[in-house]
Amino acid sequence: MTEAGPPRDYEELIRVIHDRFEDMSKSYQKISVYLTQNPNDVAVLSVNAIAERCGVHASSFVRYGQFLGYDGFKELQGLFQKRLSTTAPGFEARKRALEEELGTRTDRSELGFLRDLVVRDLASLQELLSQTPAEDMARAVDLLEHSDTVYLIGQLRSAPVVDLLRYVLTMLGKRCILLDPSGGLATYMARTATPKDVLVAVSFRFYATEVVNVVEQAAAKGIPIVAISDSTLSPLAKSAAVLFAVPEHEYTFSRSLAAPMCLAQALTVALASRLQGSPNDPRIPTVTAPGKRPAP
Repeated sequence: MTEAGPPRDYEELIRVIHDRFEDMSKSYQKISVYLTQNPNDVAVLSVNAIAERCGVHASSFVRYGQFLGYDGFKELQGLFQKRLSTTAPGFEARKRALEEELGTRTDRSELGFLRDLVVRDLASLQELLSQTPAEDMARAVDLLEHSDTVYLIGQLRSAPVVDLLRYVLTMLGKRCILLDPSGGLATYMARTATPKDVLVAVSFRFYATEVVNVVEQAAAKGIPIVAISDSTLSPLAKSAAVLFAVPEHEYTFSRSLAAPMCLAQALTVALASRLQGSPNDPRIPTVTAPGKRPAP
């Protein structure tokens, strides 16, 4: 790849992928997105299994590895395996157990579907905890705390995440504006934001065009952005002051919101602890106290 050779560790590999992403072919971009979204799967699955999940022929993964300076994909995969062994001890066993549990399931009842979803959500939540940097959480809460107004945008399946944020922020007395797509006014409402505000944007594959446009316009105005997405190669990534790339476990019908909802709630709990000066017992104020009528 260069005179210095191919990337020598996972962090360097990800930087190289980001730097070269725009110049890659469509199939290589697709592989890049999969690698950054599913690093644990890449570490423990065979190249054929990875290729099937990615929707790209296995031979393309071999050429992709060579494109980055390796002898083939196996050498590149070794960086993912090393990362997993050092950052999440025991994960490989848990992952293989998960794959076996899902792969051998014979219960096709309604309760069986519930069981499948719970197992997958547990895996996503474990990955969320292990992959979220403490400094990113602190930085995001700083931005929320010190902003004049929190602008929120999320559409399609991301909408419940920003609805939850709007509810909790409102109950905490934090001024917030939901950029609702109804009426086609979201883009125009976003123009009232200033660099003293913060924009929280949530978007997953396939990224809502209006959300991406609002994020890019806000970044151009110097408005800090906290983004919740599914990959460091998400179109929100380049504009974000803080990016949370939330892991998702593959599922053919729909992708769960358990991990992003958990993250959103964690951010608001952390914010509440600061605003209330109560690090041990932050609470959402109730509309009425038990046994009391609301004030007239």
